[in-house]
Amino acid sequence: MIADPDFHHCVSSGAVSFTWHCNLEKRMEYDLDSLSRKELQALQKKVAKALDTLDDRERAAALKAAKQAAAAHGFDLSELTGSASAKAKGKSRSKSPAKYRNPTNPDQTWTGRGRKPEWFKKAEENGVDLSTLEI
Repeated sequence: MIADPDFHHCVSSGAVSFTWHCNLEKRMEYDLDSLSRKELQALQKKVAKALDTLDDRERAAALKAAKQAAAAHGFDLSELTGSASAKAKGKSRSKSPAKYRNPTNPDQTWTGRGRKPEWFKKAEENGVDLSTLEI
């Protein structure tokens, strides 16, 4: 387990509480034992949503840092990665076709790659035959 100085976990006399110190010195503290089922489920949804968007947020931060580092050395990031030349030649990466479709909302599809969408996870949890979701 990696120690995170901004996250503290305490257990005392059977009670579990979590404290999270944000960069902006905001503090969120939850005594999980005192929360109702509805409050715990709402918190769980917020955590799941934050985890789902974490990759995008980290990727954006990494890209910004890479662009700044390239600029500090007098380059554009595309010059260093060669991505501009690939785009100029028309060798862009094609999007994978969808493999699964949400039966309750046909507009929602998934290629079977990357993170599983919530509707797919719920279908798995509910024991749905995943072959029925295939397109």
